[in-house]
Amino acid sequence: MFDGIRIFSSDVFWRQILADLGAVVLDGPNTADVNMDVLDIPRPIDIMDLQVAILNAMDRSKIIRKVFGRPVSLSPMQEQIIAILEKSGGVGANDLKVALGYSPDAATHAVDTAIYQLRHKYGRDFILQNNGIYTIGRI
Repeated sequence: MFDGIRIFSSDVFWRQILADLGAVVLDGPNTADVNMDVLDIPRPIDIMDLQVAILNAMDRSKIIRKVFGRPVSLSPMQEQIIAILEKSGGVGANDLKVALGYSPDAATHAVDTAIYQLRHKYGRDFILQNNGIYTIGRI
């Protein structure tokens, strides 16, 4: 779930959980993508809520620069979508809604609208959907 994400935590409890979820657990915060010590995450926490908190805490500008090859101006939701898709390698529509803080059954079109806007601005092949899984395509 957190494959490749570099996370620092001084808490032994969090270090074990994060390692079990595939994160690279660091001994210091300087090179970490996320510093758990400053997030104030309550325990117990649902795994999806933990994922949302960590993805929101990451510096998305690095991911945006990697995907586009330069800094670009996007809405916060568009940044979150790109960060989630890039880090996960692909995610289902309901999981994407949950990662963005919505219920999978929510009657909202906010996520669909953000994806439509990204496709409109960067081309139909920018956000792909194959067998219900969204992925980053090509610009």
